[in-house]
Formats: sequence, C-alpha cells, structure tokens
Amino acid sequence: MPRREDLDLDHQSSFISLFISLSSCLQRSIEFIFDSKASSISCLPTMVDAIVSFVVQKLGDYLIQEAIFLKEVRNEVESLKNTLGWMQCFVKDAEEKQDDNPLIRKWVSEIREIAYDAEDVLDKFLLQVHNGGSSGTSNEKLEMDEGSTSGKGSKSKFFASIKAGCGLFRKGREKVKLYSIGEEIAALRKRLDDSARNRELFCLQDINYNKREAAAENSKAHQKLKQLRRSASFYAVEENVVGFEDDANKLLAHLLKEDPRRSVISIFGMGGLGKTTLARKLYHHNDVKHKFDCCAWVSVSQEYRTEDLLMRIINSFDIDSPSNLEKMREEDLERCLYQSLQGYSYLVVIDDVWQKETWESLKRAFPDSKNGSRVILTTRIKEVAERSDERTHAYELPFLRPDESWQLFCEKAFQSFNADEGLEKLGREMLEKCGGLPLAIVVLGGLLSKKKPQEWRIVRDHIWRHLRADSIQISHLLDLSFNDLSHQLKLCFLYLGIFPEDADINIERLIRLIVAEGFIDQNEDDQVMEDVAKDILNELINRSLIQIGKISWGRIATCRVHDLLRDLAIQKAKELNFFHICAQANRQTRPLLVSSCRRQAAYSGYFWPQDDNNLLSRSLLHFYHERQYVIQVERDLRWLFTSFSLLRVYDAEVVYSFHTGILSGFPLPEEIGQLIHLKYLGLSNSPIYELPPSIEKLQRLQTLDLSGTLCDLPTEISKLTELRHLIGNFSGYLPIENLTNLRTLKYVRVESWNRLSPDKLIKLRELHIEDKEWTREKVLFTFNSIAKLKSLQILSVKLSGECSFDLLQPLCDCPCLADLRLRGKIEKLPEDIHVILPNLECLSLENSNLDDDPMPELEKMSNLVILDLHDDSYSGKKLFCTSKGFPRLEILQLLVDELEEWQVEEGAMPRLRGLRIPEDLKSRIPERLRSIPPPAEGECEET
Repeated sequence: MPRREDLDLDHQSSFISLFISLSSCLQRSIEFIFDSKASSISCLPTMVDAIVSFVVQKLGDYLIQEAIFLKEVRNEVESLKNTLGWMQCFVKDAEEKQDDNPLIRKWVSEIREIAYDAEDVLDKFLLQVHNGGSSGTSNEKLEMDEGSTSGKGSKSKFFASIKAGCGLFRKGREKVKLYSIGEEIAALRKRLDDSARNRELFCLQDINYNKREAAAENSKAHQKLKQLRRSASFYAVEENVVGFEDDANKLLAHLLKEDPRRSVISIFGMGGLGKTTLARKLYHHNDVKHKFDCCAWVSVSQEYRTEDLLMRIINSFDIDSPSNLEKMREEDLERCLYQSLQGYSYLVVIDDVWQKETWESLKRAFPDSKNGSRVILTTRIKEVAERSDERTHAYELPFLRPDESWQLFCEKAFQSFNADEGLEKLGREMLEKCGGLPLAIVVLGGLLSKKKPQEWRIVRDHIWRHLRADSIQISHLLDLSFNDLSHQLKLCFLYLGIFPEDADINIERLIRLIVAEGFIDQNEDDQVMEDVAKDILNELINRSLIQIGKISWGRIATCRVHDLLRDLAIQKAKELNFFHICAQANRQTRPLLVSSCRRQAAYSGYFWPQDDNNLLSRSLLHFYHERQYVIQVERDLRWLFTSFSLLRVYDAEVVYSFHTGILSGFPLPEEIGQLIHLKYLGLSNSPIYELPPSIEKLQRLQTLDLSGTLCDLPTEISKLTELRHLIGNFSGYLPIENLTNLRTLKYVRVESWNRLSPDKLIKLRELHIEDKEWTREKVLFTFNSIAKLKSLQILSVKLSGECSFDLLQPLCDCPCLADLRLRGKIEKLPEDIHVILPNLECLSLENSNLDDDPMPELEKMSNLVILDLHDDSYSGKKLFCTSKGFPRLEILQLLVDELEEWQVEEGAMPRLRGLRIPEDLKSRIPERLRSIPPPAEGECEET
C-alpha cells in the first residue's frame, strides 16, 4: 500500500481538483435554489444548517489534512477553502429561509443529503487511494460518455477532473478503480440538475416573499404564546401548590431579611421545573404583600424590547404615569419609573430571562433607596442567574422528590375515579419517567384523567408522544431551549440522545467522542479541542439541558439527560437522519442498522446491516446493560473492520459471551488497518491482549481506549502521531516517545515508564502510573522524568510493596499540576510544598507512612480544595490545624487508623463542606465540624 508521503503530486492535485468541482456544483445549485442576495429574515434557526455546515466544514478540514504537506498545491488549497466558505454561507442562507412549508423543507433536506453523499464519494476515493486499488479487479476502467465532457462550463470541468484522477494511476502506480465513483458523481450531478428544475416546477422563485408571510404568521403565534405565558404567570394562583415548601421558605428568608440594600434573587433550572410557579407563590405570599409598598410582574422570553418591558413594568406597578407612555423613549421611561419608585420599597418579578444583559438594561430604572427592595429573576441559564447583578443570591430549583411527584400526580390523574392496585402500578411506572419534572407530571396526570383505565397502558407504551400531543406548552418549552443554541451546541445536544435512557454518561469519554465525531472546530485562539468540548458541555449544563451526575476530585465525572429532553434529541435526530438507535426484537435476533444513517447505536446484541447502504455508517456505538450476548468477538470484529471501511468512531464494550461466559483472549484482528478514517477506537473490558502491526495505518486515530484491558503496545503505535488519548493497562516497552499530540496516558507500569524518555510528550495532561503486583523489591520512584511534562495537570502514581517516592521538588517544573495522587512511602513532606505545588487543588496520599504531622505543611497550600489522607498515610496519633490553615479546603478525608486526637483552631478550613473521619474521632472534634456531612458518593474516588 502506498504511504501518504509517497502519493504523486498529480494524484493529490487530481483529488483537490475533483473536490473543487464537486463543491462548486453544490455551491451553484444552492445559489440557484435560494436567492443569496435577499435580506435574511429573523427567525428561530433549525438544524439542517448545522448538519450541512458540519459536513462542509469536515470536508474542507479533511482535504486540507491530506494536502497540507504538498507545498506545490498551496494555491489550490487556498482556493478550495474560499470556495467552501462561500458554500457554507449559501447553506446558512438556505437554512434561514426554510420554514414549515413542506416544499422548502424538502429542498433543504435534499441539500443535506447531497452534502452527505459528497462526503461519501470523497471518503471512498481516498480509501481506494490508500489501499492502492487492491479491492476489485485491476482491469476495470472508468468509462465516460464523451458527450458529457464536450459541453461548456462546470460539467466539462467536473468530468475532466474525474479523467485526471483516472490518468493518475495509468502512470505506473497501482490503479485505483474509479468507475463506481464516477457513476456516483454523475448521479449526484443529475440530482443537482433535478433540484434546479424542481425550483421552477414547484414555483419556488418567490421564496423570500413566502418567507416574509410565514415569518409574520410565526411571529403572531409566538406572541400569542408569550401573551398566554404572561397572563398565566401573573393571574393564575393555584390554591394547593404541591412541593416547593422548603424552597419557598429558604427564598422567603432572603426576601424578608433586614438588609436595606436592594438585592436580586435568581431562581434557575430546567424548563418546566416550576420556577415561575415558585416565584408566583412568593409573589402572592401574605408576608411579602405586607413588606413591600408596591409589586410588579413582567415576563421577558427570548425576544423583547427594553422599551416594551419598561412600559409593562410601569403598568404592572399601577403607578401614575403620563398619558403618552407609548410614545416615550427608553431614557424617558427609565426616568419615569425611577421617579415613581423613589422612596418606596418594591418587589419586581422578571420572569423567563434568557440574557444577563436584560437586568443590566433595566436596573438603572430601579432606585436603591436602602429600604429593602427586592428583584426576583427566573431563568433556565445558570450564568444569567449568577451574574446578573453584583448582589445576587442564585438558587437552583431541584426536581420534585418521589413523594411530592406522586402527590402532584394523584391530584391531577384521579379526579374522576379512584386508583386501584393496577392503575397505581402503571401510574408509578409512568411517573418515574417524568423524573420529578412538575410540568411533565401535571400534563401526564391531566392526560390520564381523561382516559379510561384500560387506556393507561397505551399511554405508558408511548408516553412522550402522548404528552407532546396533549400539551403545546411542553413542545414550546423544549423548542425554545433547543432553538436558542448555537450550531455546535445543537450538534452536541443531539448527540446526547444516542446514549441509553437514564445512563450516567462519562464526561471524559463524551468529550473524546464529540471531538472524534468532528463537532468541535479549532477556534482562533488555538484552544485545545477537548477544552472547547468541555466548555460546550458546561454551557449545556448552564442552560439546564444536562444534569450533573457524579463529581469526582472537583470535576464533573458523569452527566445525565432528562428523559423528556432525550426524547426531544431522538425526535430531532430522526428528522435529520443524525443517528439511529437499532432495534432488537429478542436475544436471538440482531439489531438492524437503518439504511444510510451516519451514526448507529445498539443497546444489546450486535449490529447487522440490512443492505450495503448501511456500510456507509461513520459511527457505531454499543451500550450493554447486561453483560451477556455481546459478540462472537474475533469473527465479528474481523467482519466489521472489513465491511465498514468508512468508520470514524467505533466504541464497544466486549465482556462476556452468551454461550461461553468469559471470553478467552485474542489479538485484535489485522483488518483493523483497513479503517483509515478511524478517529476513535474503544474496546473497553475486552480480552484483547495484542495489537497488530497494521494499527500503523490508522493515521487519523485520536483515541485508543482499551480500558480494563491488559495489552502490550506494538512498535507501530509510534507512527500514530495524531493520537491524543491512550487508555488501557500497558506493560513492557512503551513506543510512544514520538506521540507529541498525546494528552492522556493511563495506565502504565512503573518499570515501563522508567524506561521511557518523555521529552517530546510536552502536551501530556493526564498521566496514571500504576503497579498492581505487590513486591518486596525496594524501588525508588523519582519525579525527574515527570518534571519534563510542562502541560501536566493530573498525575497519579501508585506504587506497591516496599517501593517509595524520592523528593517531590522536581514537580515544581509542572506549573499546571492541579491534581496529585500518590500511593507509596514518602519519607517527609517538604516544608515548602506550597511553593513546589502552588496551583495544586486536589491531593491524595496513601501508604505514605509519614511520621511527622503533615498539617503544618499542607495547610499552607492556599489553592487546595480536596485533601484525602488515606490508609497508612500518617503513622502518628495527633494532628493540629492552625486558625489560618486551609483557606479554600472544601473536602477532607482523614481515614487514618491510629489517629487519636485532632485539634482545630477557630477559623481553620472556613469553606469545609465535606468531612469523613473515623467514627471514634467525631466526639473529640469542635462542634462546628461535627455537623459537616461526609463528601458525596464518588467525590474522592476514581471514575
């Protein structure tokens, strides 16, 4: 097989020429279909633009990666980048002009499919180039209709580029079979011509006129929903509001406390959680009515005008106002409101805020007369809640408890009949799906109250479909959150729907997957793609679209998606052919792939294609709830690697066999080398003990995840220069010294690391070194090699037996180190450890056998947030903490068996919120520390 470096210049130029022709055809078709010069209409964006723009961007990145090493074709590459930029603008304009018109939606959908098919053509072209034309017979030649190349314009250039591609391999190289590719591109051109003719056939020339009409209608509908929300929010006061008692009491204390300064109380959480209901409960509370001289309520939503908000607030306060209020400018409205409230204590509720600038634009109109005035904001977005004002109390509204959920459900569902045992079982089953979300519970209860008991089972089987059909409010709430996302956020949110229901999704794995999927673009600041992905997930959490699961060592370890939001993602993904979840009738059948879908997931069993179109899939993911009937591993992997030649992501857990129990070990099939597009390979908990030499062909591989697998690395791994994450249990020689892009390495043996020269691993961020076997040999581990890792953030070194650590001083050359976990003997902690590790946030010591009290040194570490002194970390009996020690410490674990006395001066550890100590020590610590609960599950554990 020819190496990339050995490709002919003519070959590479032909590839570029082919792509320019193809993208130009797409560009002209889109420009012809949609008038790009027309002014864009403001509307809520949908997802086709995100999908098509994603494909176009990936095509450009992909080609540039192939051509960048050939300086002679730099001008062509630059021309291609510009062409792609224009093409993406046309796609975006097309997206903005689509609406509920089925013809327009159909047209935009066709553009998406053409972009996908263009990606297929080029992927297959490159695959044949890299495989040297080994598949198929060598005597097949590309046959073109001479008439097709005799015309003028793009068609002539288009097919000329195909001929150029063919001529390449007549020069002595192995021939690349291009016949089928030529046919596919010709068919693609015909589809583009058909699209142009359909424009005239269906009279879509006046698309912008139609769009303006549709936008006006959509605006009316949106305003009607806003008006409904305003009226319902302010006037509807339920007599018996279920839940919110604890929440209301906490917030009432802030509303009524004797603090004269004006302050803001922000209530945030997922849409439908009851933020408005809670604010309404506070607003109408008798104590609140008596405290404030005047009150007002205004709903904002995503689209608003500051002048309109000010007018509605003035009217809501019911204060004397000029008759020409509607004609006043924003500055005059501010002055009017300010003067009217001067000297009065007031409460204003600003409901459904989407931007932190909203309160910023209003607060000049609210005087602070030092009489205890209050502002309540409700929002779905955490950042808005926390940063709207310098004096803000942000309160995250929790989901209802199971008992509160059942009480609310019963009030709504059993109005006309009593619940028997069967209905209660069905009701609780459906209620569990609501996940404590009040809106879903209310809608579900109301829906079931109108159903006959025998119809409940039908609702149970398709719960979300029934809820959406029964309530416009649910669909509207979800669409508002989704449509407010950027393209990148939309792609990542949709991707979450591919994970199983109620799954705890590992954040690090998710980050690596969405980077490999190509959803993350390198930004102008050259920010690491994993950091961009992390920011995106944090933004989804910030917008209450993702729930935080477990937190480990101060970082979010897992996340979850509410069933209602997951159903939304699945629904959108189905419309866009974004991913498909394969169905399996029973254990005797295999889940079937859906034709042409790019991403496929199976929750049990194994993939089985319905036809050859399935072999175009780019991502295959397995999720196993039951550790049985996985795959006939070696045979099926060989078939998969041979069949799905365009795969970019393959992630599976390979644990047990249905018939034989634990699988015997085997080498990874040699055929893995055929997946030249692969970026992510995950085979966790697999019996694979060896990687083949053909692994070197995976030049795009970013992640190799063999978690739970004991495996030696072949020397060929050193050629995977794009590898960013290498995970498994690796022993023996580590041929990774040239992997300059490596970010994560875990887990390697001590002796393997000691034989390594890590000078080039300058981007390594996370390193786990571990010895699992106990030994009497006294080995001294030095940190000299670690000191070369300037980007290192997380370091875990676990020694065994009599092994011990040398001095910690070399770690001062790792300025980014924030998380350090050491297991093994340490003679003494350095007195200046706070200088050596100034940015350390998490420290875990185990089997350290320290003789002296470590607290005098450790308490000087001003950035330390988590301290875990584990088994045998300290052999003494007394610990002492001074009044100024541990200023930022939040979590402390003292699992020291011999400890008898712990003295803590007043003022030490002012931020401590989690404490775990031996039971017999609790009675001998200060009273203020006894009430501190233990850390949450998993906060000081490996994930």
